Amino acid sequence: MRMKGVVRMELRTDRLILKKLDRRDAEELYRYRSKEEVLKFQSFHPRSLQHVGDFFQDLAEMPDVEDTWFQLGIHLKEEKKLIGDLGLHFLPDGCQVEIGYSLDPCYQGKGYATEAIKEILKYLFEKLQKHRVTASVDPLNENSIRLLERLGFRREAHFIKGLFYEGAWVDDVIYAMLREEWVERNQ
Repeated sequence: MRMKGVVRMELRTDRLILKKLDRRDAEELYRYRSKEEVLKFQSFHPRSLQHVGDFFQDLAEMPDVEDTWFQLGIHLKEEKKLIGDLGLHFLPDGCQVEIGYSLDPCYQGKGYATEAIKEILKYLFEKLQKHRVTASVDPLNENSIRLLERLGFRREAHFIKGLFYEGAWVDDVIYAMLREEWVERNQ
């Protein structure tokens, strides 16, 4: 949807609204992103509201811009409350997207992440016609791995100490799904 020269992206599911994160979301984003159980599996560790403001400056204003991250908020439809976020990294080749996601631990285990990621996969594969979607996961993040496998992602690689993170070399697991796999699974 276009409004005054700006692309407004909003996706809706039965319980959720996925829309571009903006500065009005800063306090809620800081609240759940600074929880220990979220921090341990994320690369963005907000130290203050100012740090969250800096995070917003690095994000794309619209989706599907090559070599940028576009960040969506995961909002409860009825309560209009931000409960998580979903990042889309549009790779330079224009055909692939890396996804990343965070959900407030208070809302985990209720199917919200599954619902949000299914909707974003539908958008990426059906509307944008992307070829491949990937996710990079800490191999200790068992909940995220189960989520990706439940959605039909394949484990493609396990890089041993292949990522330098927080001053140490750590393992990185890559999951992926091709558009034809999505189509076959959702016929």
